[in-house]
Amino acid sequence: MSNQLFDAYFTSAPMRAVFSDHGRLQGMLDFEAALARAEAQVGLIPAAAVAPIAGACRAEAYDVAALATAIATAGNSAIPLVKALGRQIAAVDAEAERYVHLGATSQDAMDSGLVLQLRAAVALFETELAHLAEDLAVQAERHAATPLAGRTWLQHATPVTLGMKLAGLLGAVTRQRQRLAELKPRLLVLQFGGAAGTLAALGEQALPVSEALARELDLSLPEQPWHTQRDRLAEFAGWLGLLAGTLGKLGRDLSLLMQTDVGEAFEPSAPGKGGSSTMPHKRNPVGAAVLIGAATRAPGLVATMLSAMPQEHERSLGLWHAEWETLPELCCLVSGALQQARLLLPGLEVDAARMRENLDLTRGLVLAEAVSIALARRLGRERAHHLVEQCCRQAVAEGRHLRAVLGGNAEVSAELSAAELDRLLDPSHYLGLAQRWVARAVAEHRATHC
Repeated sequence: MSNQLFDAYFTSAPMRAVFSDHGRLQGMLDFEAALARAEAQVGLIPAAAVAPIAGACRAEAYDVAALATAIATAGNSAIPLVKALGRQIAAVDAEAERYVHLGATSQDAMDSGLVLQLRAAVALFETELAHLAEDLAVQAERHAATPLAGRTWLQHATPVTLGMKLAGLLGAVTRQRQRLAELKPRLLVLQFGGAAGTLAALGEQALPVSEALARELDLSLPEQPWHTQRDRLAEFAGWLGLLAGTLGKLGRDLSLLMQTDVGEAFEPSAPGKGGSSTMPHKRNPVGAAVLIGAATRAPGLVATMLSAMPQEHERSLGLWHAEWETLPELCCLVSGALQQARLLLPGLEVDAARMRENLDLTRGLVLAEAVSIALARRLGRERAHHLVEQCCRQAVAEGRHLRAVLGGNAEVSAELSAAELDRLLDPSHYLGLAQRWVARAVAEHRATHC
């Protein structure tokens, strides 16, 4: 199945390269070359065998279509690849061919190859998340004092600032980066256990070979092989699901702010971006759609990885196979959302005037709390709340601004001057700690990662 029509939209090219057929093959071949070097280091195989083996470990030398056909019979990708590798080596050095894949099993090659791919994927995520965090920090600081309506249950609440909303996302991204740093040592470990995990075929040389192999691949050596202990991969899948959800939050909020009726913030414009095949006026949130789409699809993929955890005994039937396409798909999907987020933020278009207009849609009602709090200090909470509530009902019933109703109320006027009412009903004076939250989020980001 070709995905060329959608790949550029939903995934990133660098991540697709990591999980391409070439990337998968090269991961396994890197394992085989490193295994030969490690076994030669401890004297298990002749040093002369290393060069012919390593020289054949180039993914471009293999027929992917032929391997794909063979996998249908073999049951995994390593079996036909190791056979093809042996033929390549034998054509150059028949003696060296005897030492290919010595003591290893197919899952060792596949899992360790996958870990090498995941290391490349993690590096991409680290780089992109660092850029995204800085993009969020810049925009959060820029709009730290830009007021807009807070929205609870999709209704106008008290004012917030755009910077505060973005700082909330920055905090989430900072935590995602922290989680990745924490799980990375657990994820990037060697898989090498042989037939059933004991490495019995290598005898007394088993542990020295394992240690040398881990050094060659620059991976940690786990406490033992993990053929059917899949918590490392499931943990990483869970992290990807969390990141997809964080990016989906950005996409959801931005798409809502882009609604015609709201019109407060927009994705950067570009020729042909977000148009309609029939409506020339449309400006659709096409980037946000990718973020929301990834957040919708990711949980199912994470669930598959979790469902694949209770694997049978020392080698799984079917559950291991369920991981093969799932985790790469999840990486590619989340990479696409991250790519779109990176495209959205630097050129984010903000209509601060429209935000102020929308704040006044309720004719001052969103600031009723500010008036109630001020009156409570003089009249008591219950009396103040009741009085302002009555004024709000009157303002709605008569279609008047709350300021006019409050100014005409004798009890309110006796406690609050006209200047005090004007200030209380000015959104820019009721932003609480919004700017402080921005400063804290930015400071945490820069202290932790910059």
